[in-house]
Amino acid sequence: MIREFTQSEFIFILSSARWTLLLTVLSLVLGGLFGFVVAIARTSRLAPLRLLAAGWIGVVQGIPVLILLFLAYYGLSMLGFDLPPIVAASISMAFYASAYLGEIWRGCIQAVPWQQWEASTALAFSRPQQYRYVILPQAMRIAVAPTVGFIVQLVKNTSIVSIIGVIELARAGNLVNNATFQPFKVFGTVALIYFAICWPISLLARRLEGKLNASRAG
Repeated sequence: MIREFTQSEFIFILSSARWTLLLTVLSLVLGGLFGFVVAIARTSRLAPLRLLAAGWIGVVQGIPVLILLFLAYYGLSMLGFDLPPIVAASISMAFYASAYLGEIWRGCIQAVPWQQWEASTALAFSRPQQYRYVILPQAMRIAVAPTVGFIVQLVKNTSIVSIIGVIELARAGNLVNNATFQPFKVFGTVALIYFAICWPISLLARRLEGKLNASRAG
């Protein structure tokens, strides 16, 4: 029996957005921590660390995120790790985020003028002190825009986790559409919710970037 698209269907779609947000936050936190390590390794003085980090980035960026999802969910289950879908999705998306954020942040670190490295070396700073007091504060200003751009992309890429049973925003829209057969209303609502999530993130990033640039100019 075909149902109408009513308030209950809208609330169901809207409530499913919490899984989209949760998955985005988990992927960003875990992937960000690992991505920071990857970025530091990519700019290390030690060639083995640089090669290892570059290899990780190359492998992860060379594999579709959907395959990473299958490996985390189906592959690990065959090895005896029966993970809940949301956990498997978080792991795969975190791996995906770590490679891209690691490469983004590597570029931002290397974008800091080499004179800053020389000046901090002349002040007898150790390598960790160079990163903490000189390099990373400047790299953060450069990293705001590309990082936020990736976060928006990450929000939208969470839609693929529906394939392993996570009822996030896109999957909820598909379920409601199957029951109502009103794709314009259903997926139009889904699109508006995605926009309501992504647009404030971009707006916040522009304001933050403006403040950082103003403080730098001052």
